[in-house]
Amino acid sequence: MSSNQDIAKQVVEAIGGPENVQSVAHCATRLRIMVHDKDKINEKKVEEIDKVKGAFFNSGQYQIIFGTGTVNRIYEEVNNLGVSGTTKSEMKQEAAKQGTAFQRAIRTFGDVFVPIIPVLVATGLFMGLRGLLTQEQVLSLFGLTPDSISDNFLLFTEVLTDTAFVFLPALVAWSTFRVFGGTPIIGFVLGLMLVSPALPNAWAVAEGNADPLYFLGFIPVIGYQGSVLPAFFAGLIGAKVERFFRKRVPEALDLIVTPFIVLLIMITLSLFVLGPILHLVENGIFDGVIAVLELPFGLAGLIIGFFNQIIVITGVHHIFNFLEIQLLENLGFNPFNPIVTAAIAAQGGAALAVAVKTKSKKLKALAYPSSLSAFLGITEPAIFGVNLRYGKPFIMGLIGGAIGGFLADILRLQATGMAITVIPGTLLYLNEQIFLYLIVNIVGIAVAFVLTYLFGYKDE
Repeated sequence: MSSNQDIAKQVVEAIGGPENVQSVAHCATRLRIMVHDKDKINEKKVEEIDKVKGAFFNSGQYQIIFGTGTVNRIYEEVNNLGVSGTTKSEMKQEAAKQGTAFQRAIRTFGDVFVPIIPVLVATGLFMGLRGLLTQEQVLSLFGLTPDSISDNFLLFTEVLTDTAFVFLPALVAWSTFRVFGGTPIIGFVLGLMLVSPALPNAWAVAEGNADPLYFLGFIPVIGYQGSVLPAFFAGLIGAKVERFFRKRVPEALDLIVTPFIVLLIMITLSLFVLGPILHLVENGIFDGVIAVLELPFGLAGLIIGFFNQIIVITGVHHIFNFLEIQLLENLGFNPFNPIVTAAIAAQGGAALAVAVKTKSKKLKALAYPSSLSAFLGITEPAIFGVNLRYGKPFIMGLIGGAIGGFLADILRLQATGMAITVIPGTLLYLNEQIFLYLIVNIVGIAVAFVLTYLFGYKDE
């Protein structure tokens, strides 16, 4: 097998040499390259390189799939060859011009939420762990009952499970300021203002234990614990307001005057205009999602399970982050996760069938790790490297996802968190649901595997 250095050299050569590279960056699984002339890329040669699990154009970038961990090392070797093109920020600006307005908007939404996801994942794991430790069956193993758990211990677990959602607007406003060119700490403070204890708590208002403050007799003002859209738009507009004043305030006064003006304008706008309006929008979106998830006879699972990975191909699946946050915030659980998990697992099952059936050593070397990657929750290698390349395996994976999603919906599975699926996702079901969760995954994988093995792939 070639070394990472050799692979980097082969990649640069196959995409038309260093002179054809405009910029290089990477994400969790893919090397992202912007080129001056896409016709100079030898795509067949790229796909024959060791460790390459697929390649495709998306949003103006040529994206080569290497997989988690490997892509970091290849990126370093490419940089060591002196191939860097423009900076990452310039690449983002250039890429931002590519694609439809909808694709650009969703990509920006993703840029805001991706840095926040790790803490939400951790929170989901804490919720799952608390669910495991407070189960009557688990406690009985140690001769304990639910009444044996001290109030102090429960308080400690609340700190672990509630903090990220209580201060979610601060995280969202911080990240939005960062993405749109503002000062992140100003965004963070603005977000904290939205959940100030001086305001009526959003959850207390929703439960009827507190009343909103009414300004001018008709504008309801509350805290925005757990809300996303008010913080997102406050950050978006706030960053632009900050940049406007930074160009006009004298440098000697900038440190004092600009943050003062930005926070004053934005908290006023957020509490009296953006907040009340966007809170209604959030509730409308949430009600719409719930309406789909409550379709009878498992239809929600069937529909979402089938179409989820098609949406992943378009690259606009980051919008689901917002939906899952809303579900967790409003329901206290996430019924969307187990359906999506089935869709992801099924694509892994289809790739695994190709790996088992093919006689090609190179395809086996690609399909086996791609299926493992899907079982760990990342489907891009399986989709772009194997299933979509041969067509039918992808369709069989969609069918497996629909059947698994249908089962997850019928069984009413409820995740305690978000953003992790399949094998890592078991941590979100460490309660009485764990066996049902495993069954859903096994069914999704088995259906996709059998259909692909029998009808979806031939060695031709």
